[in-house]
Amino acid sequence: MFNNLSDRLRDSFKRLRSKGVLSEADVDATVGEIRRALIDADVALPVVRDFTKAVREKAYGAARSQALNPGQQVVRVVHEQLVEVLGGESRELVFAQRGPTVFMLAGLQGAGKTTLAGKLGKWLRESGKTVLLVASDLQRPNAVNQLQVVGQRAGVEVWAPEPGNGVGDPVQVARSGLAHALENGIDVVIVDTAGRLGVDEEMMQQARDIRDAVNPHEIMFVLDAMIGQDAVQTATAFRDGVGFTGVVMSKLDGDARGGASLSVRGVTGAPILFASTGEGLDDFERFHADRMAGRILDMGDILTLIEEAERKFDQDEAERMAAKAASGDLTLTDFLSQLQQMRKLGSMKKILGMLPGMGEMREQLENFDEREVNRVEAIVRSMTPAERDDIGILNGSRRARIAAGSGTTVTEVNQLVKRFEAARKMMKHMGKGGMPDLSGGIPQMGGAGKKTQRREQMRAQAAKKKKVQKKARSGNPAKRRQQELEAMLPKDHRGGAVAPKGAAFGLPVEPEEARPTFDQLPEDLQRLMGR
Repeated sequence: MFNNLSDRLRDSFKRLRSKGVLSEADVDATVGEIRRALIDADVALPVVRDFTKAVREKAYGAARSQALNPGQQVVRVVHEQLVEVLGGESRELVFAQRGPTVFMLAGLQGAGKTTLAGKLGKWLRESGKTVLLVASDLQRPNAVNQLQVVGQRAGVEVWAPEPGNGVGDPVQVARSGLAHALENGIDVVIVDTAGRLGVDEEMMQQARDIRDAVNPHEIMFVLDAMIGQDAVQTATAFRDGVGFTGVVMSKLDGDARGGASLSVRGVTGAPILFASTGEGLDDFERFHADRMAGRILDMGDILTLIEEAERKFDQDEAERMAAKAASGDLTLTDFLSQLQQMRKLGSMKKILGMLPGMGEMREQLENFDEREVNRVEAIVRSMTPAERDDIGILNGSRRARIAAGSGTTVTEVNQLVKRFEAARKMMKHMGKGGMPDLSGGIPQMGGAGKKTQRREQMRAQAAKKKKVQKKARSGNPAKRRQQELEAMLPKDHRGGAVAPKGAAFGLPVEPEEARPTFDQLPEDLQRLMGR
């Protein structure tokens, strides 16, 4: 979502890094570019004014200090100000000391409240809480049924005494759901409320009635990150009409400009608590202002990646795999297990996007085909257990069978085996404390893609052709023809060596028995000689 903003800011900083000393004119020019980038990203104008004013004042100090690397100081100033705009320190959720904690979701229709209720429920369940989803959205068609399906997928209980579709009292449903949670000792109650296509008094009044009936500990305003400038007006209307304690940003994986998340904190003063980054129930994370600022500035988000890995990876399995990799005993069975673990973190684009400096490779990242991972998995699954454990037994017929079973080609099977062997060798070398030899490139376990494979083949053909044509071709047609004929001869019978004494015209003299007969010459040469 922040790709365009990130690219614009990175281009501005590149020009600063090339300067040894930073002047106030340089600061003004950079702040002007930042202002235009923020406006293009649909950030609210009051937020843009406050942001650029603070950056200018702090950057002037960096310019006057005549620091060794003033460009990096400006990057630090922008990072600090982004963290401030996005909310500063992350706020912990408010939980009840006794009895169930009540979280109420509010927002417009289509913002993703129902799906987000399931994501939040799953996140809390994995944190050791028992969760109840309450279906108080009785207006939108099939909203109750959708919440039941989402709750089942999330592994949490759903309270839905009314069928919905315009039938039932949403306030009474919320009240009875809280009573059910009290009776059954449930830790957290999440109330899903109805929305509208636009802000109106009927929706606000219903939300206020539900709020007064259950006294929620947190009222979370679900905001669609793709609605642009309307986000400010909608957030302000809910703040004044119902009130909320925190914001949940949905659809952060979209291709909109992303200004909503930069505007809502500055306009409403409420912190952003969670971010929804995809359609899956696992695409949900706590919002950290410093980490999001790092993503925008292409500094990566390694902390979030580590936390996700710790939460979703099997620690014992990870340690066992690390030991096997260090000893060089890693097999394709282990690789398949690791691939399944990686899938728990989400798409490869999401994982790679959290690494620092990936903005410089945005085009390659966008063109990455997720289906390549599926093809790799299909190839490994088409092998027998014995073949996965010992790739040395993979002869031609076995590779042809694997290719047919996985819907790939023998070339793709060969490439996977070759890369796996190279990666295993590299990991074994590193396990002994050495540095890997990357002169031939970093081994890639995933498919390189059709375009990359084609480029590699073209490079190999060009290198082969260059090797054959090391000797410059003569401009004399007769002499050039002689060179071509000599190139077709076996290596031991070519001319061009240092001629022994007595050799006419510099050509080597060979014993009669060492010379090849006509039948021993290549077929192409026989045809050229006219026989």
